[in-house]
Amino acid sequence: MSKVTYEKDGRIARITLNRPQVMNAIDDEVPVLLEQAVQRADADDGVHVIVLAGVGEAFCAGYDLKYYAEGNGNGQATQDMPWDPIQDYRFMWKNTQHFMALWRALKPVVAKVHGFAVAGGSDIALCCDFVVMGDTARIGYMPTRVWGCPTTAMWVYRLGAERAKRMLFTGDKITGREAAEMGLVLKSVPDDLLDEEVEALAARMAGVPINQLAMQKLVINQAIEAQGLMNTQRLATIFDGITRHSPEGLNFKARAEAVGWKQAVAERDAGTWDWTENGPIPGANR
Repeated sequence: MSKVTYEKDGRIARITLNRPQVMNAIDDEVPVLLEQAVQRADADDGVHVIVLAGVGEAFCAGYDLKYYAEGNGNGQATQDMPWDPIQDYRFMWKNTQHFMALWRALKPVVAKVHGFAVAGGSDIALCCDFVVMGDTARIGYMPTRVWGCPTTAMWVYRLGAERAKRMLFTGDKITGREAAEMGLVLKSVPDDLLDEEVEALAARMAGVPINQLAMQKLVINQAIEAQGLMNTQRLATIFDGITRHSPEGLNFKARAEAVGWKQAVAERDAGTWDWTENGPIPGANR
């Protein structure tokens, strides 16, 4: 079974992240398969709208840290020192551009988010034209606490500077309801109404000619691109590599290898570990 599935349903293309055993976490293949599916939908004159979802318990739980942190993936994302920043940049920039296929598609893309859209999963969701979340779903970029910088950099363009700082300085996860109130996503609905809400939105747009949809999307997207989106993404992608190979980033990887990624992530997100000193923060559990 493919890690990303594709189905055409009338005028709607349904792309589904399909690694439910790891909450649709991102490995080396998922970004490539995602872009291929988007390109397939974009090239089909019978498709007017794309709906992106995930199977199982979550939309996407981000990069597969068991693969990249506890292990070493393909050796590009977490290299042995001395670190080659260009090797790292080339790898992560490719992934950023795979995700941005959602943005570049001429047809509107709706992300249907249940469970979690966190870390790299939030990158994928926020590249879509619309994000509709279940009220209890959560979105955030926890790796800003250590070991990451969101390479698509969509937070600031959706939220503005102050709210983007509130999210990225803390690495907090927020609910769908909070994300909608903040203006990060289009709307949040009760979990049991998520499918119905997304279907209604997709069906409404599916009645519009493709050329009309494409023209409106191009006009709106170019306004964001004119603000320097690609420059921001290049800087974010460079910084993402630096975060993983800084002293603190290397300490996080060493901790993940020693105690497993789940414990290392829990310590990072709870703020109980000093990654500079690579030891517990005194009194952090009080």
